[in-house]
Formats: sequence, structure tokens, C-alpha cells
Amino acid sequence: MNGIALWQRLRARMDWALVLTILAVAAIGLVNLYSSTRNAPVGGMFESQVRMMAIGGLVFLVASILDYRIFLRWSWLLLAVGVVTVVGVHFAGNVVKGSRRWIGFGGFALQPSEFVKVAVILGLARFIHDRDSEGVSLLGVGWRFAAFVGTIVMIAWQPDLGTAILVTLICLSVATLAAKRIWPLVVGGALATAALPLVWNYGLHAYQQKRVLTFLDPSTDPSGAGWHTRQSIMAIGSGRLVGKGYLHGTQNQLSFLPEHWSDFPYAVWAEEWGFAGSVLLLGLYLFLILWIVNVGSQARDRYGATICLGVAAMVFWHVVVNISMVTGLAPVVGVTLPLVSHGGSSVLTFMIGLGLVNSVSIRRYTY
Repeated sequence: MNGIALWQRLRARMDWALVLTILAVAAIGLVNLYSSTRNAPVGGMFESQVRMMAIGGLVFLVASILDYRIFLRWSWLLLAVGVVTVVGVHFAGNVVKGSRRWIGFGGFALQPSEFVKVAVILGLARFIHDRDSEGVSLLGVGWRFAAFVGTIVMIAWQPDLGTAILVTLICLSVATLAAKRIWPLVVGGALATAALPLVWNYGLHAYQQKRVLTFLDPSTDPSGAGWHTRQSIMAIGSGRLVGKGYLHGTQNQLSFLPEHWSDFPYAVWAEEWGFAGSVLLLGLYLFLILWIVNVGSQARDRYGATICLGVAAMVFWHVVVNISMVTGLAPVVGVTLPLVSHGGSSVLTFMIGLGLVNSVSIRRYTY
């Protein structure tokens, strides 16, 4: 009886606008993935994504039921565990395409750096909570700053440039919107700009430098590093207003578009559903981001509000970087499109983050 009563209370308080938007994006992702993988050289990707979506739904439900405030005490510990896991993967993880990013569990492969995004968001929320409730000394700010920078460095070391960039953007977004003074941001921006030559010469691998140079001029290597972007732009442009029709995208079905189930699903969607379908998908993402911000504005504490801000930044930057990548506005760095790209770790990461937002929404009228 208690379980039934709990479910009834949860159902009554559930943020259905959030849930229905997530379901709509996930449904588009599965429809698009089926088209992307039906002629793929490796089978079973669609079935594995369906399983991970189902697991992700359970994770979302659990995160919604749990009071997000229980993570307040454990935020820094979770971030530390995440960093240790990322370092451990560098030595003992599975090598895929030259990078150690995954840990294998039976038939599953998880990417710890994906889950670190949520840990970083919880760490940022704890920092903002501490700053506003009890104050933080200059030394305290220093070691917290070092913790976030160290996390980004460890992720880039794998190497996983895409995730390192995303974590950086999440941190900068939260810091900018939650800042009380502008001068730390100005100083930080100046230092980051001054460090760019060092990052280029010592922080990027040769293939990463080549991606950047090809982004600046795709014609320098049209059949190599520039191939992905050129084929993606062709696919998007050929979709025109209403697309070529489901399962009829030539760039997709004839496999001219590489990695179209993970890095370039938006190009598949735009080719088959055209400008109209693209507006629908981007409209759903826009509503999702704005709704998360709205939930954060009504949160009962700064911790919950910052969690929502961090999750909104995570979704926003994933969408912006991925679509910029496939339209030639940014280098190809392997950033997923939320709940649309194939990848179990990505799905679970977004479901955990969105579940935390739902937990904030459910408790926004209670103390």
C-alpha cells in the first residue's frame, strides 16, 4: 500500500512537460537510428540502443525519486571517484580507434568520462551552495578551481578532446551565469587565451591538429579528414524542405556519410526529413533547455538551481557543438547529439542529469 501511495504521489508531482519532451526526442532518436544502422557493417546497434534507452528510463525514474539534496554531502567525493575512474581507464581500458575511453562489462562498454559530466555539475552546484551559504576563502576557491581543471586535463589525456571541451563549456557557462563579480572571468579568459599556443603545441595530438586545420579549409584533405564534413553538408543540403523520405536518404543508405549513427545523426535526420524535420528536432531541444532553466528558476535552493543550470548547459552545448560539427562550423570532435546519437554511456548520462532536474522539479514546492 505504501508503494502504491508513493507511486501515486510521484505521478501527481511528475514534471510531465519534461518527461514528454524527453520521450519525443528519444523516439526521434530511435527512428533515426534504425535508418542509420539498417545497412551498417556492424549489427545490433539499434537493439543495444533500445536496451540502453529502457535502462536509461529506469535510471531517470530512480534519480527522480531520490531527493537531489542527498548528493550535497557527496558531490566532491563523486567528482574524485570520477577522475580516478578516468585515470584508471587510461591504463586498463579498452582501446577503440587509438583511444582508451571505455571499460568493458560483459556485453556492455561504458565510458566513464561521460558520467564525469554529471559529477562536475554536482561539484559546481556544491561550490555555488558553499559560496552563498557560508562563504569560500581564496584558498578554497583555488583548490576547487584546480579540481575542475584537473578533471578536464585528465579527460583530455585519454585522449577525449570532445568531452574535455564539453566539460570546459559547462564549467564556463555555470561560472558566468552564477558569478557575482566579473573580474575573475576576465582574468580566467585572459589566461586561457594566453595558454592557447601551449595547448596547440603540447596538448593536441597530430590527428586533432589536422581536424582543426581541415575545419578551417576542408579542401586541403577532401578525401581524408575533410570527407566527413563535406558528406554531411551534402546530406543536409539535399534534404531541402521536407526531405527525401524515411529510409530514402542516399548519403545515409549508401554509406557515403561516415559514423552517421554516432557523430552525424543530425545529417541523416535532415536528409530524410528536410528543413521541416530539422526545425521540429531543434524546437524540441530548445523547449527542453528552456524548461530546465525554468525548473531551476523555481528551485528551493541554490544547489538545485545550479544542478538545473548545469544540465541545461550540458544539453545546450552538446546540441550546439554536434550540429556545428556536422554543418562545418566546428571541427569534428566526436560530441554526441543528446538521446539521438548511438551510445549507451551518453544515454545514461543524459538520463541521470534529466532525472536530477525532475527531482528538483518534484520538490520545488517543498522544503
